[in-house]
Amino acid sequence: FSGDGEAEIDLRGTGKGYATIVVDATSDRRNVWWALIKHRVSENLDLEQLAQPGWELRVEARIRSSHAPRRVNLHVNTQRTTDFHSHLMEYDIPEAEKWHTISMTTQGFPVEVGDSVVAQMALMDWGLGRYRVDIDSFKVDVVEASSAGPDLDEPLPYHPPIPERNSFEYVVPATENAVIDVAEPWLSFGTWSQIEKNERRQLLTVGGSMRVVLRWDLEAFAGRNVTGHGLLELTTHAVQKSAIDAENSGLLRVVEILGGDPSWSRADVTADSLLQGEPLEEVVNPQMIIDWPVTEAAGGKTWLVISRPVLQRLIDGRTRGLAIRALGPIVASFPAGGLEAPRLLFNVEN
Repeated sequence: FSGDGEAEIDLRGTGKGYATIVVDATSDRRNVWWALIKHRVSENLDLEQLAQPGWELRVEARIRSSHAPRRVNLHVNTQRTTDFHSHLMEYDIPEAEKWHTISMTTQGFPVEVGDSVVAQMALMDWGLGRYRVDIDSFKVDVVEASSAGPDLDEPLPYHPPIPERNSFEYVVPATENAVIDVAEPWLSFGTWSQIEKNERRQLLTVGGSMRVVLRWDLEAFAGRNVTGHGLLELTTHAVQKSAIDAENSGLLRVVEILGGDPSWSRADVTADSLLQGEPLEEVVNPQMIIDWPVTEAAGGKTWLVISRPVLQRLIDGRTRGLAIRALGPIVASFPAGGLEAPRLLFNVEN
């Protein structure tokens, strides 16, 4: 079933030994939706064993997606669950049309004999098109945590805690930053700015159809492996938003730039020149890296967690930069230059 937005989901047999999740989000407007399959598994689990210390649930799925990079998530819950972000992990699928095996082992899963245990897999905010995930297998086992071995692929916490800023060795300012407008894609905003104390200050602004695009020169890190999550740091210049918060509104949405012009500059980039004739959804990944509130006070810092797989793609050159848009009714501006310009914080193996 689906929730939020207007996406429709169907689970189909193929006659080829696997099932297919089909999602149609073409009627959606904001790309804030989720679609999931779930199955009650408690009838075939030893819940008495599971309730003992040191025993957990392990969910494993072998899947193939129509689009990449995209994330799916695995989740288990019971009829007593109230925090539906617990016992949930996301998985970055880097390649389309290729089988990937993912798994999640719970940590301290609260269960009692007689509970109804449900396991599920979900897609969230993949875009405004049609998408497919093939499922070759979906398994749930009771395992002894000490001998279960590491999970397959790379489980990513949903909305991970923000790391301490001083835990990062490298702090790299964006080489280029700019504003584009997808509603007026022929316009350049190279001089987007505000007069302050008789001086013009260059700004980056998101709101409505205006987006911020960022790119970095990370050639010095070529061939090195990222360790852990990183941060995108923004400094607030000004924020205007509704005083009444609505669900999935008033947030910043950060996404990957996957294609288009690899060497654009602030002076003359437009939405058209960035896209190079390609569809927006193919150049800018519609699935967010993260949606997060902005610090509203002038001079305040907003730290947006960037997952390790995304950082690795940036260093490897497979992702060409990051884009930021406003989600819902909010307009936010950030300094484009100086010490308050957008910065990327991360660590790599020595």
